[in-house]
Amino acid sequence: MDESAFRQRLAGLDGRACPFAKSILTRCAGCAMSEKRNIAERELVTCSRAEEHERCLVLRDLLRHNFTFALGKVHIDGPLPHAQEMRMQCGGLKGLQRLMDDGDEVRDVAGLLAQAQQKYGELADFPYSEIVRLANIYFKPR
Repeated sequence: MDESAFRQRLAGLDGRACPFAKSILTRCAGCAMSEKRNIAERELVTCSRAEEHERCLVLRDLLRHNFTFALGKVHIDGPLPHAQEMRMQCGGLKGLQRLMDDGDEVRDVAGLLAQAQQKYGELADFPYSEIVRLANIYFKPR
């Protein structure tokens, strides 16, 4: 399948590509709301619920903003290199998991966010400095 046909097929999907797809595909995290799909030789992850998708998009953007210093950036305008994206996604989720229940494995991103929102309220009120600190300790790239 050529690139233009892939892009057309991708656009035909429901448009809810998982913001944490890289961490799910590398088995760094799991999510009860994720659905894996294949288009040609490529594997994609989509979200089954619009509400959860929006919440994850907001969290990913907040993690990107709060990881700028840890990644050695002044600001993040576009896509990150793969290793930095993995550090932000996997490290951020592992840091939040550690903060919530001192666990090592992120089994359900949607459940983790629901649990964290019960404790901290809005996503913007999460203790991101602590999440980034824990991410730097507990996320080790391969």
